[in-house]
Amino acid sequence: MNEEININIEKLKQIILDNLENKNEEFKRVFHGRGNSYSDFNYLVIDSINDILLATFFAQIEESIEKDLIKLLDEIYATKGFKSLIIQRRYLKENMNEAFRGKLPQSAIAIENALKYNINFFNQNIGIFPDMKKGREFIQDICKDKNVLNLFSYTCAFSVAAIKAGASKVVNVDMSKSALTIGRENHRINNLDTKKVKFMPYDILKSWSRIKKEGPYDIIIIDPPSFQKGSFAATKDYEKIIKRLNELAANKCIVLSCLNAPELDSDFIKNIFSEFASDFEFEKRLENLDTFPAIDSEKALKNLVFKRNK
Repeated sequence: MNEEININIEKLKQIILDNLENKNEEFKRVFHGRGNSYSDFNYLVIDSINDILLATFFAQIEESIEKDLIKLLDEIYATKGFKSLIIQRRYLKENMNEAFRGKLPQSAIAIENALKYNINFFNQNIGIFPDMKKGREFIQDICKDKNVLNLFSYTCAFSVAAIKAGASKVVNVDMSKSALTIGRENHRINNLDTKKVKFMPYDILKSWSRIKKEGPYDIIIIDPPSFQKGSFAATKDYEKIIKRLNELAANKCIVLSCLNAPELDSDFIKNIFSEFASDFEFEKRLENLDTFPAIDSEKALKNLVFKRNK
């Protein structure tokens, strides 16, 4: 989709119902307004997570419009067999998640390609980013018998996917101990062998010697936040990671370099590789899911693949 579309609530309803036509337990984005393809609802995303319908509002809107939207969501909740309707208001600083119908579950499971992931509706980020599905599938296709480094691993979804697909080892690095604890549990609920997995609760930019000890790596995943106060800013810190690739990477190493900052385009990453990791050649950009339409692909998620040419 490459043009902005104006829609009303009835059209919104039809888009959601079309995306729910073959509803199953898989985590699916059923409406994505954040790519600005739908100007009337660019503050809204809606997800189907097994038997939970989650609507996220990224901005405060007129009370009458919100009331109409929640009425629509309530109708879909009732007719499509959901057990909970959860409203998340991202613009609030606290108490942003509300169970409009059902209960706010203490714990829940999201399913992607038959793998299970713990999610937590008491957090802003619930535990898995569904837009990275194609990235995880790409890693699964290439990781058999490979040593994988997963930087900014969060709750280790890439690791779960890689171990399931036969990776020989995955090293997960994230400064959040709580995220890694959930990551360990994500491996357990999928009956995966954690002897092949390492969980390193370190500040990546200060821990290169520890990370290097587990290498060299056949595959390196770089999936940082675009900005995290006090720890990472893509504009100044992304290059610090790329500068280290030569000492971390095995011959023919493949790097999946991810960026979800609307203000930074693909050339931002390509230029850093050209300047600081010239051994790596750009191979391709992974396509984003159709359920995440964007009027400008360069403002959407960017998953770029590079391969070491020696």
